Amino acid sequence: MKLFHKLTIIVCSFIGIVISAQNNYPQNYFRNPLNIPMQLAANFGAVRSNHFHMGLDLRTNSQENLPVAAAADGYVSRIKVERYGFGNAVYITHPNGYTTVYAHLNKYFPGLEDYVKERQYKDEKWEQDINFSPSQFPVTKGQTIALSGNTGGSAGPHLHFEIRDTKTEECINPLLFGFNIPDRIAPAVSGLYWYDRRFSTYEPGANGVAVKKGGSAYTTDIIQVTSPEISFAVKAADKANQGFSLGIYQAELLLDGQLIYSFSIDKVRYDDTRYQNGCIDYTRFSRDKMSIQHLSALPGVKLKNYNSSGQNGIIHLEDDSIHSIEIILKDVNGNTSKLVTKIRYDRNSPQVTSSDKLVKPDEGKTIRTENAEIALSKNAVYDAMNFKMSENPASNAQAISNTIVLQTPYIPVHDQYTLKIRPNRKLSDEEKNKVVMLFDYGSDRDAVKGKWSGDRVEAEFNRFGTAVLLLDENLPSVSAGWKEGALIGSSTLRLKGTTKVGDIVSFRAELDGKWLRFARVKDDFVYVFDEKCPKGSGLHTLKVTTTNTAGNTNTQTFTFQR
Repeated sequence: MKLFHKLTIIVCSFIGIVISAQNNYPQNYFRNPLNIPMQLAANFGAVRSNHFHMGLDLRTNSQENLPVAAAADGYVSRIKVERYGFGNAVYITHPNGYTTVYAHLNKYFPGLEDYVKERQYKDEKWEQDINFSPSQFPVTKGQTIALSGNTGGSAGPHLHFEIRDTKTEECINPLLFGFNIPDRIAPAVSGLYWYDRRFSTYEPGANGVAVKKGGSAYTTDIIQVTSPEISFAVKAADKANQGFSLGIYQAELLLDGQLIYSFSIDKVRYDDTRYQNGCIDYTRFSRDKMSIQHLSALPGVKLKNYNSSGQNGIIHLEDDSIHSIEIILKDVNGNTSKLVTKIRYDRNSPQVTSSDKLVKPDEGKTIRTENAEIALSKNAVYDAMNFKMSENPASNAQAISNTIVLQTPYIPVHDQYTLKIRPNRKLSDEEKNKVVMLFDYGSDRDAVKGKWSGDRVEAEFNRFGTAVLLLDENLPSVSAGWKEGALIGSSTLRLKGTTKVGDIVSFRAELDGKWLRFARVKDDFVYVFDEKCPKGSGLHTLKVTTTNTAGNTNTQTFTFQR
């Protein structure tokens, strides 16, 4: 009975936290930015690659070009046009101290669309980041400001919606502002993991525990741990009422009835969002696509407004007694799940020992091999690791260095580090200008021009993997989807970009000698016909100049009629 009363007090206190958080923000001030019921494809704080999700992803019924409305009175303070990221985005500043953001749009409202287009032609640049004064584009609540789309780093039609503190630019959980999104489904737990914390969460890694649903709570068999210092992590998802797996909003960890760790995802700064990599089991996320959230603080994580308990969540076991563990998970609507289990320190397993290449949080380190050097800052790692760095013969025919192996792609690094690699032969000045550093992360690749530092090429990265120097003398190119001189009947021209190494970093198109506005859509370049190329205007010459990462430039010409 005492345990029941104690749990009741804990749950009621947790509900009070949610209500208090919501009361700190204006309720019902902002309206749904769509004219259809709000349905979530992703919530605030959901795990993403190298960042927390910083807003809500609102479903648009798998359609594009739905009207997007201003959530409240204000003015358009900024727009962005970019290849990845937000794609086309609108920022609206409101008089109550908040700014709303609407992303992945197809078009802005007519007056704004005309302004942006005019600016692009004036600058002869498609990508834009423009700030506005309050008098330029005032908007009223419910006014159509754009059409929804699938631009930028979007995997399907939807609207990304954020609420930010205008002064601090912190992103705040929009669900704390009273939007009506019915939800009666509690978070679902599918896994529990414990970690030996005598050295690091990375070494030796996670120990899985089978979870089963038992009555009103999740349970496990008694957990026999083999370290006197452990921490927990949980695999869970908030299913809500709409079928998508959303991120967990709040969690508490209790040891023998005492709170030892909690987190609440109320607000996050963009400067801090990469700390997400230290709040999850990054190895399982990057390698196995599993979202497992730590119920402890890693020593290198300096994320504000996340750990509300002020404790690190590490459990110190000094005896072989049985101890109770309670994990309470909650969504914004107060739906609650509990996992109840017991742990016992069984025996002491061998401890991971430090190597001469030990890297720890808050300690910068430079590590060298015969032909390479990596310089890690004091903010580079979230937890200790025995850093592994080696050289192997390169298999790439264009390689002019050994392949440098840096740890593993499944261990995160927080900020930029510097890598220097020495080529394995003497290069002419012309060849030096064509050298790039190719980095392989396992799941994708990145190429950087880098700069020469003595006899080595220097570049910066923020992930581990393998790196090699390549001599790239290949030209980039674009290919047209029409035959020379053909009559174009569609509303767009599309060119597909190709380069052997890296990316096309510069693209310029001129129609009959004048700059033409092509949008970058992933690897393609798309021009939507406008007044610059009217129908029936005869044979046109399109000159396209592209430059790739290595600096190789190619100019091609195409002809067409409209």
